[in-house]
Amino acid sequence: MAEGLIARTRRLDGDVDLLAAFGGDGFVFERSRVGLAGRGEALRVHMGEADDALASIDVVDDEVGLPGCGAVAFGALPFDRAMWGTAELVVPSTVWGRAEDGTRWVTTIGSTDTPAHDIEPASPAVEPSRFTVGPTLAPAVWCDLVAEATAAIAGSAFEKVVLAREIEVVADAPFDVASVLGRLRAAYPSCFIAYVDGYVAASPELLVGRSGDVVRAHPMAGTAPRGGDAAGDARLAAGLLSSPTYRHEHQVTIDMVHDTLLDWCSYLDYEAEPSVVAVANVQHLATLVEGRLSQPAPSVLELVTALHPTPAVCGRPREAAEAHITAHEGFDRRRYAGTYGWVDSAGNGQWAVGVRCAELDGAQARVYAGNGIVADSDPRTELRETRAKLQAMLNALVRP
Repeated sequence: MAEGLIARTRRLDGDVDLLAAFGGDGFVFERSRVGLAGRGEALRVHMGEADDALASIDVVDDEVGLPGCGAVAFGALPFDRAMWGTAELVVPSTVWGRAEDGTRWVTTIGSTDTPAHDIEPASPAVEPSRFTVGPTLAPAVWCDLVAEATAAIAGSAFEKVVLAREIEVVADAPFDVASVLGRLRAAYPSCFIAYVDGYVAASPELLVGRSGDVVRAHPMAGTAPRGGDAAGDARLAAGLLSSPTYRHEHQVTIDMVHDTLLDWCSYLDYEAEPSVVAVANVQHLATLVEGRLSQPAPSVLELVTALHPTPAVCGRPREAAEAHITAHEGFDRRRYAGTYGWVDSAGNGQWAVGVRCAELDGAQARVYAGNGIVADSDPRTELRETRAKLQAMLNALVRP
């Protein structure tokens, strides 16, 4: 599968801009300018084969030895776990990395004489200037779906379900990926900015990360808008923290993440009180979960498989919520509410929850946002919340 491939990692003295390194058509995963970017394609494998394929790539030399060095695969997985068997991860032929302590490196994956790609910023593109924007389902129809879901909850079909909306954007020219990512980085520097095979995302939520024997997750559930003035945002944040409904929904997600990871851990704990994580237009309840993995430590892909989908993107009980989504939501989620990230040959990696995302195909984009629906959800309030969430990606795509 990876026969004859070798990986060489060299330390870099100069700084690395990961968005410049990915070149407009490669792969990238970064937060606060820390992460990985790749160009070219050394190998493409199904998810279930990724760990073995990476392990079979011979690490000839590694001057750095940090997570993300050596062979690395990038991926963006769909919401529907039944499709993960055929979902593909890509090992680029050149990968650049930038760590939190400022360490920079470049890895080449290929034959003995494979050269590294040069870092060349993407050529300026003619960006689209005219757009048609519209939902797959009319807002009134989506509100009816929310009312239908609350009725099902009242009838004890399930306790919670996440219902999403899909917005289609058609432009007069292909979207320039480098420009879209640059705008997302500027607006959402604390989010996980990524591009993989037509999928672009800027999510604040870490599904799971593994670095050696340290495992982390940062589940988020409970959202309020931001209005632009500090006093108003503070009142909305206080409302999140004091809301019994939001706190309960948040705790359910924390408990699921904690209980799932606990089987692999010698130690695992989470923050006693949630914090409020603010991004440009919304703010979320969030709690850090962190622990130590028992040996032998699982690959991050094993942890991803166990955790997805969390109650924050699906509902509970999981099977009943998934069935309702399939029967009633009205569109194929594709990679929305899935997960995206990277894994290295040692099983280290980071995977974010696939919200605040879009699927790009030339001059067409599909943008997604969803809300958790519970017994007392109000359809019009839920609609307003999806509109606030959708603005994150729409503002990066639609530029008059």
